Amino acid sequence: MENKEANRYSRILEAIFIKRFKKGTTEIEFERAEFSQVADELGIVLPKNLGDVLYSFRYRTNLPKSITSKAPKGYEWIIRPAGKGKYKLVIAKQSNIIPSTILAETKIPDATPGIIAKYSMNDEQSLLAKLRYNRLIDIFTGLTCYSLQNHLRTTLSDGSQVETDEIYIGLDKRGAHYILPVQAKGGKDKIGVIQIEQDFEMCTIKFPGLVCRLIAAQFIDKNLIALFEFEPSKDGIKVTSEKHYRLVKPDELSPEELKNYLVRQD
Repeated sequence: MENKEANRYSRILEAIFIKRFKKGTTEIEFERAEFSQVADELGIVLPKNLGDVLYSFRYRTNLPKSITSKAPKGYEWIIRPAGKGKYKLVIAKQSNIIPSTILAETKIPDATPGIIAKYSMNDEQSLLAKLRYNRLIDIFTGLTCYSLQNHLRTTLSDGSQVETDEIYIGLDKRGAHYILPVQAKGGKDKIGVIQIEQDFEMCTIKFPGLVCRLIAAQFIDKNLIALFEFEPSKDGIKVTSEKHYRLVKPDELSPEELKNYLVRQD
C-alpha cells in the first residue's frame, strides 16, 4: 500500500478510534458507512474501495501508533467483523501468524506445470496453484485431498460475509471425510487468526458432518511455502503444526537429504 493511501486510511480509522476511546476500553464498534462522514470532517478524499481500508489493516499493514499505543502490555488492537457492514476494534493477545525463521525445510520436487507458473497472475493465485499441483495439502495433512471450490463466499451467523481462498475435501485410510478450508497469503499479506476463526464457523455451518481441519499457507520466498494447521481452544486459535516446503528441480534433491527425511521426527 502506497504511503498516500496508508495515510488516508490511518487518519480515517484514527478519527473513529479517538472519538470513542476511553481509558479501560476494550472494544469499539463502528460501521463502514461512517467512513464517508469522517472523510468529510477531515477534508480528505474518500477512498473508492471502502473495504480496502479494513482489509489493509487486518492483513497488510499495522494500525496507527495512536491506536496501538493504547493497548495494554502483551495485547494489541485488532479489527473483527460484527455483522454486515459492521466492525469492531477489540483487544487481543495475538492477531497474526508469522512463519518460524528456524524451522527446517523439506524439499519437494516441483510438479507445477511450466505454463501455469508462467501465467500465474498474483501471489495468492500462484500459491494456490502450487499447493494444488504439488499436492502439498495431502503431504502436510497425511490425507488424500481434492479441491472442491475456490473463493467460497458465505455469510456467518452474525451477518458477516467471508471468503475462503480454497476448500478441500479430504479422505483418510478409514474412509472418514474431512473439510479443509485453506487461506493463502503472498509474502506481504499476513495470516490473521480472525480468518481462521471465520473458516471454523463456516465449516460448522456449511459442512456440519465433516471433520474440520484448518489450514493456512504463505509464501516465505518464491519457492518456499509455509503451511500451518490450527485448532480452536478456549484461549483462541492455536497452531498445532507448521512445516516449510521448498519446491525444487528433481536434481536439487540429494540422496543424503532423502536419507535424512527417513529418520526425521514428525
